[in-house]
Amino acid sequence: MNKKFTTCILLAFVVWFGIPDSQAQTGYQKPPKSITDLVNAPSTPSVNFSKNGDWMLLLESADNPSIEALSQPELKIAGLRINPATSGPSRGRGIENIKIKMTQGGEEKQIAGLPTNPSMGDFRMSHDEKYLAFTQTDANGISLWVVDLGSFEAKKLTDPIINDVMGNSVIWTPENKLLIKAANPSRGVMPQRPAAPAGPIIQETTGDAAPSRTYQDLLSDPYDEALFAYFMDSQLMLVDLDGTKKAIGSPGMIKSLDLSPDGSYILVDLIKKPFSYLVPAYRFPYDVEIWSKEGKKVKTLAEIPLDENRPTGFDATVTGPRNISWRADKPATLYWVEAQDGGDARVEMEEREIIYTLEAPFTSSKKKLASSSYRFAGIAWSDDNFAIMNERWSQARKEVRSVINPSDPSQGKRVIIDRSSDDLYNDPGDPLFTENEFGRNVLLRKGDLVFMTSPGGSPDGNMPFLSTFNTKTKEQEILWRSQAPYYERVVKVLDENGTEFITLKESTDIQPNYWLVNTRKRIAPMQLTNFEHPYESLKGIQKQLVTYKRKDGLNLSAVIYTPAGYDPAKDGPLPVLMWAYPREYKSKEVAAQVRGSKYAFTRLSWGSPLYWVTRGYAIMDRTEMPIVGEGDQEPNDYFVEQLVANAEAAIDHIVELGIGDRDRIAVGGHSYGAFMTANLLSHTNLFAAGIARSGAYNRTLTPFGFQYEQRTYWEAPEVYFNMSPFSFAHKVETPILLIHGQADNNSGTFPIQSERYYNALKGHGATARLVFLPNESHGYAAEESILHTLWEMDTWLEKYVKNKNEIQKGTE
Repeated sequence: MNKKFTTCILLAFVVWFGIPDSQAQTGYQKPPKSITDLVNAPSTPSVNFSKNGDWMLLLESADNPSIEALSQPELKIAGLRINPATSGPSRGRGIENIKIKMTQGGEEKQIAGLPTNPSMGDFRMSHDEKYLAFTQTDANGISLWVVDLGSFEAKKLTDPIINDVMGNSVIWTPENKLLIKAANPSRGVMPQRPAAPAGPIIQETTGDAAPSRTYQDLLSDPYDEALFAYFMDSQLMLVDLDGTKKAIGSPGMIKSLDLSPDGSYILVDLIKKPFSYLVPAYRFPYDVEIWSKEGKKVKTLAEIPLDENRPTGFDATVTGPRNISWRADKPATLYWVEAQDGGDARVEMEEREIIYTLEAPFTSSKKKLASSSYRFAGIAWSDDNFAIMNERWSQARKEVRSVINPSDPSQGKRVIIDRSSDDLYNDPGDPLFTENEFGRNVLLRKGDLVFMTSPGGSPDGNMPFLSTFNTKTKEQEILWRSQAPYYERVVKVLDENGTEFITLKESTDIQPNYWLVNTRKRIAPMQLTNFEHPYESLKGIQKQLVTYKRKDGLNLSAVIYTPAGYDPAKDGPLPVLMWAYPREYKSKEVAAQVRGSKYAFTRLSWGSPLYWVTRGYAIMDRTEMPIVGEGDQEPNDYFVEQLVANAEAAIDHIVELGIGDRDRIAVGGHSYGAFMTANLLSHTNLFAAGIARSGAYNRTLTPFGFQYEQRTYWEAPEVYFNMSPFSFAHKVETPILLIHGQADNNSGTFPIQSERYYNALKGHGATARLVFLPNESHGYAAEESILHTLWEMDTWLEKYVKNKNEIQKGTE
C-alpha cells in the first residue's frame, strides 16, 4: 500500500476515533463550498395576485435566522413557544421586502417607508384592495403597519401592542378599519417565578379514561399557569388608518376572533380555567361568545369544556359544538357541527354528526342544515341554494363530498364524490374559489358546473389539470392540462368560463414562473415573472422518475438524480443516498400509484438530500416505502417485512440501472423517515450507512398511537415492540448518524428518543454518532444549525459510503 495513502488513513482514523465520546465536541462547522453555496442561494419571492389578476404582490423572505437570534429567551408553555419580549411566537422567518408588479407590462413598484429592520408578517388585504396591512416584529414587540396601494407608501399605525401568542390578530372591517388583538394594556408586568414553590404539584384522575398523545411544552406548575394567563390576556381594539385606537369589549384570554362577513358581529373564543397539564392550550376550556361590532356581548353560543378525555383513535373528536364559523355567503350566519356518537369513532351510527346554523340576531333556535355519516370536514359555500359539504374518515382513508341546499335542508345531501383520499389517479381535484361582495371565498361555479384543479395523478407522474365538474351528472370536462416536458398548474382563474387563467410553470431545470394563459383567444401564453434559476451548480443535473416492482409484485417508484454529464456505461456506478418517508395504505392498488412529477423543478430546502448530487452521489429521492394492510388487516402488522421488501427492491433497481454501487448505498430520512432508517438498519445489512434526523425510536414512549397507528400500546403490544428500533439496537451493525433538535416539540419525537436510542446502540457496541442542535425544533431554522447538519451528513457519507472501501483497506 502507498505509504502516503496509509498515513492519510491513519490520520483520519485518529480524527474520528482518537477522542472518547464524552469529549467529541466541536463548534459549528460548515460543509464543502458546493453545499454551502446552495444553502445561501437567494430565495424566490412568494406571490399573491389581486382579485382580477391586474397586479401581484411580491414578498421577499429574509435569510435563515442566526443561532443568536434563535437563542433569545423563549417560554415553552401550554404547547406554545412564546417570545416574552414581543408577546408573539418565538420562532419564524419574516418577510424583508414588499413589491407590487403589474401583470400587463411588468412594471414593478417598490413599497417605500418599510420598517428599518424588516421582519414582516400576517399580510392582510382590505376588501377593496386599496390597502395592505401587515405586522412588524421588533425586539420589543409587534406593531401594526399599513401600505397605501395608491401611493405605494407604508406607514406605522401602532406601537408594538399586538398580541400574537395564539390565533389570528388582525382583521379588516368593511369600512377599512382594522380590528386587532392587542396585549391588555392593564395586564401589568410579567409574573416572576417564586423563590420557593408553594407546594407539591398534584394531578388526580377519578376513573375517566383520558388517553392522550405525547405532547411537549405543557404546563407543569402554578407559575406556568400564571405565565400563560398573562400572555393570553388581550384587548380587542379598532384602529383607524390614521392610527386612532378604540378598545372593543372587555379584555380576556382571547384565543381567536372572527368578524362576520358584513362586519356587524365578532365571534370571540375566550379561554378559561381550569387549565390542563396533560393537553395543549387549544384543548383548554373556552367560551364562544358573539359580540356586536361595538364590543357588547350578544350571546354566549357555547361553553366548551376541557378536552382531556377524548376517546382513542384519529377519528375521535369532542362532544358539543366545534368548527364554529361564519357562512361565507351570508351577512351574519353561524354554522357548526356536533358529534352524535360521543366523539367515539368505535360507535356505529348512520347520523354520526349534525351540522347546525344560526342566523343573526341569534335569538332563535339552531336549525339543522345537514348530517354526516363520517367526520365533518368543512363546507365550501356558494349561495343559499348551493354548497358542497366534505366528510372524511381517516381510518378507512375515506372522502365524501356532497351538494346541499342551505335554503331547504329537507332535500338532503346529494353525494357527488366518494373516493379513497389516497387515490391520486382518480382524484377529481379541489374546487376553485372567488371572492364575493363580503370579501369571502365562495365557489367558482356556473350553475351545476364547479371549477376544479387536480394534481392529475397518472402512471407517468402528476400532470395537473383544470376542469369543470358537473355536480348533477358527475361528469368532468378537462379544460386544460399540463403538457410534458413541463410541470404546470393553475393558480388563479380570471374569467367565468375558465378560459383565461394564471399558471405556475416549471421544468426540471427551469425555475417556476407565472404565466398568463388564454385558451379562448388562442394566443401564446405570456410570462409574468422572470425569477432566475437560484442554483447555478445544479443546472444540467439529470433527473428521472423510475418505476420497479417489489417481490410481491407491488409497483414502486422513486426519483433519481445524477450529476451533470454522468453516463453509467462510461463512468460506472456511484455511491447512493436513498431518502424516504414510509406511508400506510389500505389498498395495494392505491399504494402502487406513482407520486410526484419527473418534470418538477429541482427545489432545495434545508433538509433536502439533493445537495450531495454536487458531491458525486446518485440521489434516490422520494423512494416509495408503502406499508399496506387491506381489509381488516392493519398496515403496521407487517411493517418490518414490507419495509425491508421496499428497500430491497429499490436497491436492486438502482444497481440494475448501472447507477448505484450496491456496496455504497446510504439510507436516510427525517422524522418518520428517521424511524424508517433505524428500522432498516436493525433488520438488514443492506446499507453502508444510515442518517436519522429527529426521529422516534421507542414506540412505548408514544403509547396512545402514532402516525396512522390508532391502536394503543395495550391493544397491540407486539406491534409497538416490533416496530421500535430500540428493541433491536443489539442487531445494528451499520454506522448510523443521529441528529436531533434539542428543543423538538413535535408530538412523539422528543429529544429523549434519540438520547435513549444512542445509549442503547453504544451499549451494544454499534458505530453511532449523536448530534444535538441547541435551540432547534423538529425542523431546523438557524443558519449555523443547517450548515452544521449538512457538514455532519457530508462527513458521515464521505467516510462510511463514498470512501468505504478505502477505509476498510486502511484498517486491514
